Amino acid sequence: MSFRINSTDPTDQEALRALFTELLGEYGDGAEIRPPFHCDYGSQTTWGARSFANFGLVVLDVARVRVGEDVQMGPRVQLLTATHPLEPGPRRDKWESAEPIVIGDNVWLGGGVIVCPGVTIGDDTVVGAGSVVTKDLPSGVVAVGSPARVVREL
Repeated sequence: MSFRINSTDPTDQEALRALFTELLGEYGDGAEIRPPFHCDYGSQTTWGARSFANFGLVVLDVARVRVGEDVQMGPRVQLLTATHPLEPGPRRDKWESAEPIVIGDNVWLGGGVIVCPGVTIGDDTVVGAGSVVTKDLPSGVVAVGSPARVVREL
């Protein structure tokens, strides 16, 4: 399905909407994801109304990914639910697990943001470009850096 999405004329919003509606667990009214787009399953991801992602979104949805309403994402954002053991043996045996990601309403993720497994980002929060979010972020803050840290309240 990602191949079909990424092969569709990016100006054909009607065709893209139909493909994303078929692929994702939910694709809200007025939502837009600009190709290229890559995911593991699609059905594990819900995408809220009027939410937008710029080019190059990667969603490793081994676990559930919930994107709220009115979310804005810059180019090359990564939402990564997959995780692997730290111990060498199980990692060598290719063990994998996953933890869900929740992005609240009216969140802005700048270009290149990486959201790690198990993270929840609260409503109205802004995450600066290039940040790596390794822990939950509360509502109504600005967070930046690697790892992302809160620098001020909104």
